[in-house]
Amino acid sequence: MNTILTDSNFIYYHKRLLNQEPLAKDAFIFLLAHNSPEMRSYLAKSADIVRRKYYRNSIYIRGLIEFSNYCKNDCYYCGIRKSNLQAKRYRLSKQDILRCCKTGYALGFRTFVLQSGEDPYYDDERMCDIIFNIHKQHPDCAITLSLGERPYESYKKLFVAGATRYLLRHETANITHYQTLHPDTMSFSNRMKCLAQLKEIGYQVGCGFMVGSPNQTLETLAEDLLFIQEFQPHMVGIGPFISHQNTPFANKKNGTLEDTLLLLSILRLMQPTLLLPATTALGTIAPNGRKQGILAGANVIMPNLSPTEACKNYTLYDNKLYSGDESATEISKLQQHMQDIGYQIVVDRGDSPNV
Repeated sequence: MNTILTDSNFIYYHKRLLNQEPLAKDAFIFLLAHNSPEMRSYLAKSADIVRRKYYRNSIYIRGLIEFSNYCKNDCYYCGIRKSNLQAKRYRLSKQDILRCCKTGYALGFRTFVLQSGEDPYYDDERMCDIIFNIHKQHPDCAITLSLGERPYESYKKLFVAGATRYLLRHETANITHYQTLHPDTMSFSNRMKCLAQLKEIGYQVGCGFMVGSPNQTLETLAEDLLFIQEFQPHMVGIGPFISHQNTPFANKKNGTLEDTLLLLSILRLMQPTLLLPATTALGTIAPNGRKQGILAGANVIMPNLSPTEACKNYTLYDNKLYSGDESATEISKLQQHMQDIGYQIVVDRGDSPNV
């Protein structure tokens, strides 16, 4: 007999998830603690059924453009932190970025994700000019930003210029944990305030966290899920923590594929319409990691449109993938790999249904 179907707690929590009923912290801790292969498989199959109800077998692709690896911050986990003097810094020009978009559009991308470190060089004037020109050249495309923390008025200007989505990982919903991951110059309350402001302005907002980050516990993970349950983001980006050799966390243990897949499934069941990426970090930690992410409930993949030299130097963690399936120019291979597991890449903006 299937033992998880005789566990009254699991049956009860699973039913509540399927009915879109909020769970308490102890319920999330139970699901995370009873992390057996049998349970992970069961939740992944449930997540797949729920995802197909809203998205059928469609997988959305986003063209990722990593346009600067300069960063004013010194996050302890990040390979492009300002104290990493070994990083080879670069910035893409407006014309470089527009060329990436032109290439991506021809390949079938209808969302461009502009991502960088928190680089003061790209002030509001420069960013608004870049966004305006992308929007002018590709009016049927969505523009997603991942630029970190900025003032409210800056977020507003970028929105007016044509950006409609913003990704800002909260990293952890526990203030004590947050302080172990960041220097004193960074503020947990400001990160949360930025997320609230982005939603208030009207962005489709994404938050997220690293799975297995240093000092993370079942309790802090449960708090992450509680935060997402309450905040109701349009997107959630999670992936396994992977260390970088030139950071204070160089020798810390990496997160696992299994824990990440479990959390993807729980997130899909919690919020069925989420836009949920199978991240590059998943593909880095396991050869078929992104495929498994899709099977666990993810429905977004973000191949890289950046020039090769930029890809090589945007090293948030060690051994980050940037060639093969990760390259946007290899989209036909990615299409075949998705078809192999019963899914289809679609040419679509892939907006959240909740806008």
